[in-house]
Amino acid sequence: MSKGPLDGITVIDMTRVLAGPYCTMLLHDLGARVIKVETPGHGDDARHFGPWAKHGKSAYFMSLNRGKESIALNLKDAEDRKIFEALLGKADILVENYRAGTMEKLGYGWEMLEKNYPQLIYAAASGFGQTGPYANRAAYDMVVQGMGGIMSITGHPGGPPTRVGTSVGDITAGLFTTVGINAALVERNRTGKGMMIDVSMLDCQLAILENAVARYVTSGEVPGPLGARHPSITPFEAYESGDGHIIIAAGNNKLFESLASALGKPEWVTDPRFLTNKDRAEHVDDLKVEMELVLKTQPTDHWMHELEKAGVPCGPINDVGQVMNDPQILSRNMVVSIEDPQEGHFRMAGNPIKMSAHADPATRGHVPDLDESREAILKELGFA
Repeated sequence: MSKGPLDGITVIDMTRVLAGPYCTMLLHDLGARVIKVETPGHGDDARHFGPWAKHGKSAYFMSLNRGKESIALNLKDAEDRKIFEALLGKADILVENYRAGTMEKLGYGWEMLEKNYPQLIYAAASGFGQTGPYANRAAYDMVVQGMGGIMSITGHPGGPPTRVGTSVGDITAGLFTTVGINAALVERNRTGKGMMIDVSMLDCQLAILENAVARYVTSGEVPGPLGARHPSITPFEAYESGDGHIIIAAGNNKLFESLASALGKPEWVTDPRFLTNKDRAEHVDDLKVEMELVLKTQPTDHWMHELEKAGVPCGPINDVGQVMNDPQILSRNMVVSIEDPQEGHFRMAGNPIKMSAHADPATRGHVPDLDESREAILKELGFA
């Protein structure tokens, strides 16, 4: 039975921490075989990051490396280089997220790889890419969030610099690298040739600024943080209810009419301040005050029921525990598990890509210990 659309594809995973491992985890979830090449004795840095599972394994590492194989190789050692080159000879894809220039220093830059492994797809995800004045700088997620503009529009007006609550610098780089790899596989099917893919974490931050870029280009004004409010659609934010908050997103006039009716305020529709989205955006604070006067009279669940009945997009603000137990999330198999030899049953986020032609199993392959797969891989490659 096929494991997914990438069944039969072999990935050499030289990545560590988050951006690269996230990419290779997605490739594995899509059916590829992923062989993780780690440094002897230490392995992926993420093996040493908390939080920790009950028997001491890094839950951080486990959440990104399910189903992979692990072999530890010192690429400055002649014998280990032979093993690595044998792996390259069998591989379809090589993924790494070192600082630019590291692979060249090891003797495995793109010029060498293209010459000796012409069908290989080589993907490099780094902080600043392989070119440009910052190419040799080191970067972590927090660095590119700051440099890429996303922190400048996150948080509340007048507040301190605020990091997005998840590592979007790393994760977007992992996603864009995965997209590039799959496109390169399609082209290789046509041409028979591999290619190099160069993804910069900083580039990815600019790529996801969307509305902020459009606002700056059209107005010349530098956007700032707006809290939970959308910058150009109103009403479209978090509103206080009788027992907490509710998200309401009425993105057009028809939805605003439905919202006004559901809240018992049909007169809002003819109020000159609220006639169009442009009017509502110019009087966003006035509208919020009026809406919250109504919303505070009942709890969130009441308004969820009324607004859903009226067809108005809305939702609660869930914490992580609520998300992990949400019936919609569970029905979509978005919480999967592994059976780990040491940690036992361990839950983690599933794969959001659902495909009609392939199964979406509720259990996934276990997380490898450092160098766990050495014997099997060496035997497969023909090494004693």
